Amino acid sequence: MAALPPVVDNTTWRKQLDELRAREKAATRELDAIAAQRRRLPMVRMPEYTLVGAEGPVRLVDIFDGKSQLIVYNHMWDPDPNAQWQCGGCTSLTSSYTRLDFLDNYDARFVIVTQGPIEAALAYAERVGNKMTWYSTADSPFGADVDAPPGGGFAFNVFLRDGDTVYRTWHTTGRGVEQLTFTFALIDALPYGRQEEWQDSPAGWPQQPAYSGWLDSPDIARLYGPAE
Repeated sequence: MAALPPVVDNTTWRKQLDELRAREKAATRELDAIAAQRRRLPMVRMPEYTLVGAEGPVRLVDIFDGKSQLIVYNHMWDPDPNAQWQCGGCTSLTSSYTRLDFLDNYDARFVIVTQGPIEAALAYAERVGNKMTWYSTADSPFGADVDAPPGGGFAFNVFLRDGDTVYRTWHTTGRGVEQLTFTFALIDALPYGRQEEWQDSPAGWPQQPAYSGWLDSPDIARLYGPAE
């Protein structure tokens, strides 16, 4: 059985909670300051690109669908035509993004771009129950130009449109992606947290190798894909 937190009286618990909350509030203010700095970043003008969507070739500027702001998740892709599953981390992450219409109020859109051929990408999205809009950059240098080349990693990229001109405003990858999903925040609020060996936890807390608790692509298909 896993170890348990110590049991104390309510006054002691409240005091330590208040101490922790002071740090949490400080972190919130720091995140506000980071967001303010992000809003002041300069931007880079992008050349014209043509990607491929479900309806065929589409210009990058048209992927905005009339909005002024665009979030792109660059989904990793295994080029092996016999590969049944794609990156488990990307598949799990993007499965959490549903009901994205709230972005309409912010003049923004959020899509997935992958190096996979569009037919294969759309078939994979269907297999794992992903409802987002997918585009392929298989025949375009767009992915490589935004730090998601063929055989490369995942990324978030954000763009701003001014008329027919597109600018790149922000990029992150690695653990920077955690800030853009609710999953880790929920797990970190639990008493045992992520239960991964690299984390600083009290003695006796359940721990396992990194990623052990993550859902893999077959898990996403089983939970969210079409019923067999």
